Amino acid sequence: MRSDHGGRTELGDFLRTRRARIRPEDVGLVSYGPRRVPGLRREELAQLAGVSAVYYTRLEQGQSTNASESVIESIARALTLTDDERLYLHELTRPRPAKKRRAARPDTARPGIRRLVDAMGDVPAIVLGRRSEVLAWNDLGHRLIAGHCDRTSPDRPADRPNLTRMLFLDPHTRELYRRWDEEASRSVASLRVVAGRFPDDEPLTALIGELTVKSGEFAALWARHPVQSCLSGTKYLYHPEVGECEFDFEVLHLSDDSGQRLLTYTVHPGSPSDSALRLLKTEPWRSTATPSRQRPEEREGSSFSRATR
Repeated sequence: MRSDHGGRTELGDFLRTRRARIRPEDVGLVSYGPRRVPGLRREELAQLAGVSAVYYTRLEQGQSTNASESVIESIARALTLTDDERLYLHELTRPRPAKKRRAARPDTARPGIRRLVDAMGDVPAIVLGRRSEVLAWNDLGHRLIAGHCDRTSPDRPADRPNLTRMLFLDPHTRELYRRWDEEASRSVASLRVVAGRFPDDEPLTALIGELTVKSGEFAALWARHPVQSCLSGTKYLYHPEVGECEFDFEVLHLSDDSGQRLLTYTVHPGSPSDSALRLLKTEPWRSTATPSRQRPEEREGSSFSRATR
């Protein structure tokens, strides 16, 4: 059973959070007496799932690792899980063969993917690794999302911007999002999906630990155990060069098992955001980035570095 931060199992945390959001009356149960915690009791959930209370308790406590697919499906139905949550539950309960740990190699974007991104001259595009690190971006992708970073930083693994880290720890990125809370929730929910799919990824675990320690907002969101594959939607930005704009985003996962994905931003033709994008593309770029061997949010003397000392 996989350990989560704080010593409890991810599976147990996930099941507890989902039990807590269901009221007995919502599923046709009669509630007797006061409840110390919100939601269903373990025995009530077990009853709905058609399993013994003892068995379900052992599963939630991490003492049972051989639950069948049918049992997991029954529990998923009793908890009224979404499709993303159901797949995540299966990931958490799936037995995994023991693997010899090897040092994780820096991820790279394939040359063909890099050429594809560069060819998308009118669309901001970014290639992300499984941990949300930027593996490649075109000029518009760089200008739109992280113009204060060195344009060439994705080429150097030690310097690569990480969009999740920057969202929580970099003030420039925080100011970029007009609906920061919405973006933060989406980011954490997506990271949970990745963590379930790649439980043995040590750099990913280290990233989650770092953000949990450095950001109370991240820690609070992570504890809620949100799970969602965020494949499309709208990002509401206030860009330092072109002002307010809205972009529809699409996330396209590569067909291999790397966890890499292509993130694109598009606008409605003729909209104010279309005008902002055209301005961003044609206006001489006034980037404040300076080359550095450190991540932008860690540079000595930066506004972020001073704010977090």
